Amino acid sequence: MLPARNSSNAGSTRIDGVTERVAPTSHQTIQCAPLNITFRQVNNRKRPKLNHYAPPTSQLRETVHTAFRFSGRRDGNMQVSAAHLICRPSPSSTQQSSQFAGPEDGSTEFDFAMIDEPSMDAGEDGTITQSQKHKRPAGERDTYLSEIIRLDGRGENARDSCAGCCANPAEFRCQDCNDMQLYCGTCLLANHARSPTHRIQQWNGVFFESSSLKTLGLRVQLGHPIGQPCILPQPAFNNDFVLIDTNGLHELGLDFCGCETSETHVKQLLRHGWFPSTPTDPRTAATFRLLHYYQILSFESKASAYEFYHSLVRLTDNTGMMKRMPDRYDGFMRMVRMWRHLTMLKHFGRGHDPSGVNGTSQGECMVLCPACPQPGKNLPEGWQTASKAKRWLYAVFLAIDANFRLKRRNVSSDHADPSLSRGWSYFVEEKEYKAFLAEHLTETQEKSTCSSHNAVNTADTKQSQGLAATGVSTVDCARHNFKRPNGVGDLQKGEKYINMDYLFFSTLRGTQLEMLKVSYDIACQWHKKLWARMKSFPQSHRLDHLTKYIRFFIPKFHLPAHVSKCQTIFSFNFTRFVGRTDGEAPERGWSNINPVASSTKAMGPGCRRDTLDDHFGDWNWKKTVGLGASLLYKMKDALAEKAAHALAFEEFDAVITPEHRSAWLEEMQAWEDNPNDTSISNPLEAKAMGELKLAELEAEDLQRGIDSSLHPQISPSVLIASGIDLEQEQHRLANIAESMGQHATDTQKGSLTQMRNSLRRRIDMWRRTQVLYLPAVQGLIDQAAAREGHENAECIHLWLPSELKTKPCDPRLREDEWELRYVQAHDALEELRQCLRIHCSLLTFKREWVRGQGANTRAQNALARIHRRRTACVKRYRSAWMALKSLATIMKKTGWQGRLQELADTHVKPLVDPYATGEGRRHVSWIWMMDGVDHGNEGGDDGVRIEWCKTRARALRWSEEVELLTEEMRRVLEFFTWQQARLADHFRVLWAPFLSLEGPIDPPPQLAEHSLPDLMIPDIL
Repeated sequence: MLPARNSSNAGSTRIDGVTERVAPTSHQTIQCAPLNITFRQVNNRKRPKLNHYAPPTSQLRETVHTAFRFSGRRDGNMQVSAAHLICRPSPSSTQQSSQFAGPEDGSTEFDFAMIDEPSMDAGEDGTITQSQKHKRPAGERDTYLSEIIRLDGRGENARDSCAGCCANPAEFRCQDCNDMQLYCGTCLLANHARSPTHRIQQWNGVFFESSSLKTLGLRVQLGHPIGQPCILPQPAFNNDFVLIDTNGLHELGLDFCGCETSETHVKQLLRHGWFPSTPTDPRTAATFRLLHYYQILSFESKASAYEFYHSLVRLTDNTGMMKRMPDRYDGFMRMVRMWRHLTMLKHFGRGHDPSGVNGTSQGECMVLCPACPQPGKNLPEGWQTASKAKRWLYAVFLAIDANFRLKRRNVSSDHADPSLSRGWSYFVEEKEYKAFLAEHLTETQEKSTCSSHNAVNTADTKQSQGLAATGVSTVDCARHNFKRPNGVGDLQKGEKYINMDYLFFSTLRGTQLEMLKVSYDIACQWHKKLWARMKSFPQSHRLDHLTKYIRFFIPKFHLPAHVSKCQTIFSFNFTRFVGRTDGEAPERGWSNINPVASSTKAMGPGCRRDTLDDHFGDWNWKKTVGLGASLLYKMKDALAEKAAHALAFEEFDAVITPEHRSAWLEEMQAWEDNPNDTSISNPLEAKAMGELKLAELEAEDLQRGIDSSLHPQISPSVLIASGIDLEQEQHRLANIAESMGQHATDTQKGSLTQMRNSLRRRIDMWRRTQVLYLPAVQGLIDQAAAREGHENAECIHLWLPSELKTKPCDPRLREDEWELRYVQAHDALEELRQCLRIHCSLLTFKREWVRGQGANTRAQNALARIHRRRTACVKRYRSAWMALKSLATIMKKTGWQGRLQELADTHVKPLVDPYATGEGRRHVSWIWMMDGVDHGNEGGDDGVRIEWCKTRARALRWSEEVELLTEEMRRVLEFFTWQQARLADHFRVLWAPFLSLEGPIDPPPQLAEHSLPDLMIPDIL
């Protein structure tokens, strides 16, 4: 018998050409004769679906026809009879299948009416559309609401006798059992001997009111199996015991065991899975289930203990009209903190270590990065003597940064609230740390000689009134974003060198690695006297830097804010053996931990460090779990990029003369080996000078003492410069979208969507600061949103000052944009001229020297890339010129168009084109007649050299990334294998003294409750 579809209310049914009306009934009987089954429908409840008619076809292996009898007891009666057949198709039956054709209207299915159920017709193909799925719940909301309200009463359980014993009156039900029936008090207690935290309701004749198992007389006996009485029970102190569980706070009738062999009250609670709030006469406990639940919830939602506890209070009583529950918040806080600490010790095997908890060493209880080089754990034998070509694979990448959101108010003290971890995890040991800082309290650090970095210049003046800690600083794994052992510490007054030095040397204490790559956003200043400052550190914290190769970098995002010299010397992009590392790992991690700042800022010092340690540990654990997927994703991306950039360099390199190639390669390699040697020319410096003028304007303003900032970290010039950068990013993204066309693949569309989402997020963040400096923009943004709705990120109007002709705007902002646009226009022209030089040089070389289809194809691809760059430069100049034109009208600027003219397509041509018109008719474009323009032929070679060096660097970085990812994948597997073997050996050594052939020997206390198989480590691989 096949199921039928549902239709609305009382409908009609057509079978064999006969139509019968079926009226709504409240009591119906359905009989299926062949199967001898009777269905009864009472009170308009949903009836079983009876029949779905499918005509036999040659494709069906069997055809089913069902005989049934249908009768209604009100306003009508219908009877239908048919044969119940199971037929296999045959030529004859196929030909005669028309007699089973079903309804005459051609439908292949029919149904009986379902009372009070709205219809939802399928489409022509028999499927239900997505819009219908959304509409159906709205049509049935009355049904849903009625059923929910129905549960507030007794419903179908309105019977006088208990559903269990059928003898006593039924007046109680449990909210947490999967059973809504009513029971008497005796049966309810019997059912809940193992569930003392279930919530009970009692029917008072009118409605259900809250009750409790304790009120009904339930006593929970500890120290004995459930159901076994104790001969000497001891009630909890003052018979006042509260158990906190995931469904609220519960007053329990609790009895401890008072037998001669009984354990302490604390042990009895713990063995029952309940965590006491105090070791002496505990009156409050929390279930292990609750503590684990809150710990995971805090990791994911960052909910504070205060919010979570009061959510439980409201679950217990959301009206405040019941008997007031004793406040157990302080006890809950103690239990949560102890739970965090004890689970940390458990996870790192301290409970099974013969030396016990006090034998824990500094930084031992932390999740190590499996992909980073760990000597003795995941490095191959002989890694110290590996060749230069392989030695770089065993370098550790570190990233240093500070976070000023994780501040702490000046409440409590380390004496009143000490840390439980004591430097065992991510935070450094506080006593040693503060003692060292106190010795160097009066030291001041030199000012920055690079751009005006707030981290350096304001380290001694940062506002710290009312704060015990202005933030935290950290040393992370730069490749995989893991927090490092003893790499986190509090900041007292800004990002001072002495704090960063201590954390840097603490996390590297005792390291055997010989190559260190260190990234810090002010590394250009911080590293200068690092080794001189190290002499004031204890011997245990000193690093043997003379025998190690240590290289310092500036993260890629922070690099443009530095002077031109820093942009090449400290760049990841132009340094060998770093892969595609960007150094921005800590910045990504702050977004995960920042939400807890609102709760940790009011904690005592020890509680705050323990809480942050727990969150950092979970961050590392989630990174460990996701390493397989993340490394695979990076490898797929790196392989594709490696192939693309290798081909790009091969095509570019093919059109370079051997003499130039040899000279440039020698020059580049010499600089790569000694980037700090000023006697060696920097092959990339010419390009960098023009790009950093935008960032230097802000430094000049700050040095003059001009500060009109409304944001603590974003000045007006930074705001405008960021807006111009976003504008250029919009142009780039628009070009990518246009180049895809209408036949882009799903992968290309997905990549474009990701880029649009990323740009939109950057614009949204920039908007928050923009409205501080330009309040009039908010109205324009709202109008555009209402008019255009959702638009692509590359089409969003940014509303820079040059676009606000009639809106109020601070003149200083317009002046800043004028200066920035002026520099932008000159830089765009300089890059345009360089592209024209390169294009002319490559074109000449191609026509004179390149032969063959393959070589011509590579040369043509190189020319095409230069052409795309040239087009981008033209767009950038025109954008800057239009902004200058608008600003000049507002600011009454004159004379600027003598140097910066409108750029037409006919102006974009090289200075000397040997294939153009003769000298007598040649016209030189105005872009070559500006002051300071290099007209010599050497400029072309210089531009080609710079572009060749950069193309080579990109190809090398992606090739190194593939090698590095391959090594990291190997290290992850090796680390897990080592971890498994270490734990197995640990337990084997622990049990060896207690395994004897002469007879059993009592194990130590920490093993007394375990057997050897209980302690074996599962094969997690």
